[in-house]
Amino acid sequence: MFVLFDEAGKFMAGRVLSESEASLQVELDSGKRVKVKTAHVLLRFEKPAPAPFMAAAQALSESIELELAWEFSPEDDFAFATLAREYFSKDATLEQQAAMLIRLFEAPHYFRRAGKGFFRKASAEVIAQALAAIEKKKAMVALIAQWAQELGEGVCPQPVREQLYKILFKPDKNAPEYKAVVEASRATRTAPLDLLQSSGAIDSPYQFHWRRFLLENFPQGVGFSAVQAPPVGDTLARAPVQAFSIDDSATTEIDDALSVQGLGSGTVTVGVHIAAPALAVLPDSDIDRLGRARLSTVYMPGYKVTMLPDVVVQNYTLQEGRDCPAVSLYVTLEEATLTIISSETRLESVPISHNLRHDQLDALVTEEWLHTPLDTPGTEAAPLVGLQPSLAFLHRLARDLKAKRELVRGKPETFNRPDYNFKLEGKLGAEPLGDEQVVISTRQRGAPLDLIVAEAMILANSTWGNWMAELGVPAIYRSQASLAPGVKVRMGTKALPHAGIGVKSYAWSTSPLRRYTDLVNQWQIIACARHGSTAALAAPFKPKDAALFSIISSFDAAYSAYNGYQGAMERFWTLKYLQQNAVLELVCSVFKENMVRADELPLVLPVMGAQGLPRGARVRVRLGAVDLITLDVHGTVIERLDAPVPDGSAVDAALEVEEDEDAAGPIAIAVDLNEAPAGDAS
Repeated sequence: MFVLFDEAGKFMAGRVLSESEASLQVELDSGKRVKVKTAHVLLRFEKPAPAPFMAAAQALSESIELELAWEFSPEDDFAFATLAREYFSKDATLEQQAAMLIRLFEAPHYFRRAGKGFFRKASAEVIAQALAAIEKKKAMVALIAQWAQELGEGVCPQPVREQLYKILFKPDKNAPEYKAVVEASRATRTAPLDLLQSSGAIDSPYQFHWRRFLLENFPQGVGFSAVQAPPVGDTLARAPVQAFSIDDSATTEIDDALSVQGLGSGTVTVGVHIAAPALAVLPDSDIDRLGRARLSTVYMPGYKVTMLPDVVVQNYTLQEGRDCPAVSLYVTLEEATLTIISSETRLESVPISHNLRHDQLDALVTEEWLHTPLDTPGTEAAPLVGLQPSLAFLHRLARDLKAKRELVRGKPETFNRPDYNFKLEGKLGAEPLGDEQVVISTRQRGAPLDLIVAEAMILANSTWGNWMAELGVPAIYRSQASLAPGVKVRMGTKALPHAGIGVKSYAWSTSPLRRYTDLVNQWQIIACARHGSTAALAAPFKPKDAALFSIISSFDAAYSAYNGYQGAMERFWTLKYLQQNAVLELVCSVFKENMVRADELPLVLPVMGAQGLPRGARVRVRLGAVDLITLDVHGTVIERLDAPVPDGSAVDAALEVEEDEDAAGPIAIAVDLNEAPAGDAS
C-alpha cells in the first residue's frame, strides 16, 4: 500500500509500513521513515510505485487547462478529487486525481486553498488582477534581463544610472535596477563597482563620493528650511575691550576672539570671547532642531556644509566692526609670572576690531617679529596696527600654559607633521565640480598664531568645564584616562581628566556656531553666569538628563562620519594633485610594514619593496596608477635615501598628535567598495 500525503505544503509519496487510527509509519523512496498523520493522507494507491506515480501525475498536471478547470469547479469549497471527476470523467484515475491536486496547488490565483486537499475558486476580478500581475512580473523579468545584457555590453541603462548610489550603498534588493546589476555582475564575473564604472555609470569620481555622503548623511539634501534668527533678549553691557579673532580665510563661522587689557600695569586681563547664539536660540526651538539634526559643520577642501543656516550664523558671528553678543571668560594674571589670579564669566556685547587670517599672516607673525621693538622699520603691518604687544603677550602666555600642561601630562607635545591647507582655484564657497585645480600648502602646527588660539581655547574649555562641575551643572566633557596606547578620548557627562591635553577637565564650549555640543555647553555656562550657586536648578539640562546622553551618542556618530568624509575628500584632492602635476615619484618615510607617508603631501600609501625597513626610513617611491573612485594608489620603493641605522638604535617615527581647539588628529580612511582595497588618508 502506498500513500500520497501533504507534508508542510509539499506533496510526498511512500510505502505504508504500519498504520494506527491517528497516524501511519511511511517509508520514502530515499529509505527515510516518517510519521504521517492520518488527516494528512490525500490518496492511497497500490501501483505503480511512488516515484513513477508522482512523475506521471506531474506530467499530466501540466496538460490541465486552468480556465476550463475553473469553469467546472463548484462555487463552494470542494475536494481536488471532486474536480478531477468533473474535469476528466466520473471515473477519474488516481493519477488524474493526483494531477489535479498538483495543478490546483500550483495555481493560487485561480484556486484558494481551503484545507488539506480542499480548494475554493477565486472570483473573476481576483483572477484578472492576478493574471495582470503575472504578466507585469514577466515583463519586469524581461526588462531586468535586457538591462543586465546592456550592462554586460558596457552600456548603462538610464534607470540604473538614476539609482546608482542607492544600488551601491543603500540597495533595495527587490528593485529591478539592483537585480539587473547583480545579474550582470554574475554573468560577467565582474564586481558591481567595476561593472558600473566600465559601463559609464560613474562619470564623475567627485560626484560619486559627494552623492554617497549625501545619501548616507543628508538624504533630504543640505538645504535649510526658512528660519529667522531671533534677537538676543538680554540687555548686554558693552565690554571695555577691542577684541580680535584669528581664523583662516575660509572661516565664516567666527566663534572666538581674544582681548588683552592692562599691559605694563603688572596685572593683565586676557579675555576669551565666544559667540553666543545660546543667548537667543533656545532649546527645542526651530533653530535648535536644525542644529541638533546636523550636530556639526562638515568640512572638506573648497566647501563646507554648515551646522546652522547662514542667516543665523551671520547674526551671531564675531564680525569685525560690530558689537557682538558673547560669553566672555576673563582671566586675570600677574604680568611678570603669568600666575592666574582669578577668572570671571560675563554675558556682554563685545566690540570686534579685527578678523585676522592666519594663512595671510603666519609668514609675518613669527617669534622674531613678536619680540621686535615696535619702532623697528617694518614692524607694523596694516592688519596688525596696535596688536603686536597683545599678540606678544598672548604668545608668551600660550607657551607658559603649554609648558604647564606638559608637566601634567608627563611628556612634551610633539607636532612632527605640518597641517595641510587645500585651495581649489576659482572656488569661493560654491560646490566643487571635481575638476578644479588644487593647491596644497603647509602650515606647521605650533606656529605663533596657531599656538595662541589653541592655548586660549584649551584654557576656556578647561576653566568652564571645572566651573560647571563645581556648581553641579552637567555638561558634555571630553576625557582621556591616560596616554597609554589604545586609551581613546571619550565623551561623557562627568568632569574627568583629559590626559592627552593635561587638564583636570575639558568641555568643548568655544565653537557653538560649528558644533552642537558647544551650543549645549553654552546654555549650561549661561545658566552658571546668571544663577551662580543655584545654576543646577536653572540650567536647561539637569544631572543624569537622558537628553545629554542621546546628544553625545548622536554627535559621536555624526562627527565620526563627517571627519571620515573630510579625510576621504582630502585624499581625493591629494590624488587629484598627483594627476594634475604629473607626479610620478615621491619622497616618503616608512611608518609601518609596507606603508609609507609622503614627506610633503598628506598621503599614506602601501608600497612594495619596504620589507624590513625600519620606521622613519626615508625612501623614494615610484607611484602606480591613481583610482579616484576607490581613492587608491600604490607605489614601489626604488631607492633608500638615508643611511641605515645601527642595530639597537631604531628610529621611532611614531607621530604624536594631541587634541586642541583648532587642530584635529590624523584621520584614517578606508573606502571599501566591493572589497576594492583603499589606502589611508591623513
